[in-house]
Amino acid sequence: MPAQEYLPFSPPCIGEDEIAEVTATLRTDWITTGPKTKQFEREFADYLDAPGALALNSCTAGLHTALATLGIGPGDEVITTPMTFAATVNVIEQVGARPVLADVEPDTLNIDPARVEAAVTPRTRAVIAVHYAGHPAELDALRALAARYSLALIEDAAHAIPARYQGHTIGGGANPVAFSFYATKNLTTAEGGMLTGDPDFLDRARMISLHGMSRDAWKRYDKGGSWRYEIVYPGFKYNMTDVQAALGLWQLRRLAEFQQRRRAVIARYQAAFGAHEEFQLPVERAHVEHAWHLYVLRLRPEATDVTRDDLMAGLAARNIGASVHFIPIHLHPYYRDKYGYAPEDFPVAYDAFTRMISLPLHPRLREEDVERVIDAVLDITAPVRLPKAA
Repeated sequence: MPAQEYLPFSPPCIGEDEIAEVTATLRTDWITTGPKTKQFEREFADYLDAPGALALNSCTAGLHTALATLGIGPGDEVITTPMTFAATVNVIEQVGARPVLADVEPDTLNIDPARVEAAVTPRTRAVIAVHYAGHPAELDALRALAARYSLALIEDAAHAIPARYQGHTIGGGANPVAFSFYATKNLTTAEGGMLTGDPDFLDRARMISLHGMSRDAWKRYDKGGSWRYEIVYPGFKYNMTDVQAALGLWQLRRLAEFQQRRRAVIARYQAAFGAHEEFQLPVERAHVEHAWHLYVLRLRPEATDVTRDDLMAGLAARNIGASVHFIPIHLHPYYRDKYGYAPEDFPVAYDAFTRMISLPLHPRLREEDVERVIDAVLDITAPVRLPKAA
């Protein structure tokens, strides 16, 4: 039987409107940061009902800029989760602060507020909460902690557009929230990101994100602009381009359509895998709206002898893309060796990692693709399901 065509894990969903917008931008005088970037910032802030938005070249840039704008540096500590991509923790190292890890909740895999509080010391300056897989972290508890201990709360919302917490869109508040528009995300600009928050904070962040200059290129080179500028901080080169923003404008307009398809795929996955006790399904708590960036399925070792690596290999053999989100931070050599971590130091994150797999999830999935994934997972696990206890 011939092999089926490869089913990618999470390809971008780019339409003719995006292509036309990018092409039109390439025919203008502005392809770097300019009017399209400003328009994207406005429309993104309006979509989230955010007080302001700053377009950047990545979510990593947003997190790094936020820490620098807050003045966090050597001698400070920042609490975050081990269940995240390395960028969340790398930026803490980059500003010279110490990352302090707090374990996660067993169901959502978001940072556990009780463990955050236990990790607070007199050196703690901030908490970076990651909205894992698109499920919002428990913001009410984290905000209360931040207020109690005079900490900044930064949100890593790389997975979380357009998630909601208690009816409010993630990114709609005054605290810094960083979004990712990487190629696999719910909304893409190929590479790119956005930082939302208080307008005064974003004014400082904008300067820091572009070399620490007192004027950006548009203000210097557009008609009526002035060539004069001053460097007031040793800043970064993190600006978004108008070419990226042109792509983002149409992706934002199509986001509701994308999310409707994602939720349809999720409903099919949940129904199919929920009928089998060897799987632990992802959750959506009643007071949130999940962005469903990832569908993270966990195997139950008490119900099956199949391992995560068996399942990954089986899907690969069937030409189906899958991934693991994430290898916990404390297992990576740099952090393990520098801070002396052992795998069991964060037992919830470590246990979840050993059992998890991210299945294909994107708007381009056809019904037959979804059925193919479901059939493959059930077929791989079927021969080794353990009998129920008497």
